[in-house]
Amino acid sequence: MLSIEVNMVNIRKILFPTDFSEYSLAALDFAGDLTDRYMAQLHCVHVVDLVDNMLLGGYMPTMVIPPVAIDQIEEVAKQNLDDFVKKHFSPIENSIIKKIIIGKPFVEIICYCRQENIDLIVLGTHGHSALASMLLGSVAEKVVRKAPCPVLTVRHPEHKFVAP
Repeated sequence: MLSIEVNMVNIRKILFPTDFSEYSLAALDFAGDLTDRYMAQLHCVHVVDLVDNMLLGGYMPTMVIPPVAIDQIEEVAKQNLDDFVKKHFSPIENSIIKKIIIGKPFVEIICYCRQENIDLIVLGTHGHSALASMLLGSVAEKVVRKAPCPVLTVRHPEHKFVAP
């Protein structure tokens, strides 16, 4: 008699990183649905990349940002994340773990996954503009390559695939 061992997938913690773009919204329904289906804990994270913000804003990367400015940037990001969660996850907003992190997005997402033992990452693709993605690289692509757990990437429905 043939015996087959079946390992059940146990998803307890889901990470939904967002840059508040329409592209990250494409993954929102998947994150919410999977959270419900697996009765998982949802972590909603926004990473503020000061270097990229400076470069795209036309500033020199060697400029030093005063700590007061960093605190203000972090406070604005926190308010944006609170508003985002309230708007898009209102039925479960009180159970969501929200986190603002300052750093390089793909690095911080990977580190957060390791620290929090995340079981699944759900993220949208193409969060930056086309120019920014070309200059800075795709966060989603780097997360997929380096994540310690499975990653579900969701393409915005209006983003068309163009064959190379």
